[in-house]
Amino acid sequence: MSDLFKKAISLGLGLTVVSKEKVEKIVDDLVKRGELAPAESKALVERLVERGEAEQSQIKSYIYEQVQKVLKELDVPTESDIASLEQRIAALEHKIVELEGSRQE
Repeated sequence: MSDLFKKAISLGLGLTVVSKEKVEKIVDDLVKRGELAPAESKALVERLVERGEAEQSQIKSYIYEQVQKVLKELDVPTESDIASLEQRIAALEHKIVELEGSRQE
């Protein structure tokens, strides 16, 4: 079955974007053409779907890393940077209120 698995992959399934239904249809076609035993079809579908999910996960991780890299290069503030600035602004606003209150006395 590993030969057939490699063959199916080399057919250009593009596993990261192929739905389980599409994989099942392709595997059913292989069974109809006699290139795959019916007993092996379920296992092949499962392996192809698992591989697609793994590839999709790898692509997501890669994209996330690249986005983080670009954001860092562009010096885009992080959520913690913004929270820190918000705290500083709140502290300054509090000091202003205190100073205004002491002037009025």
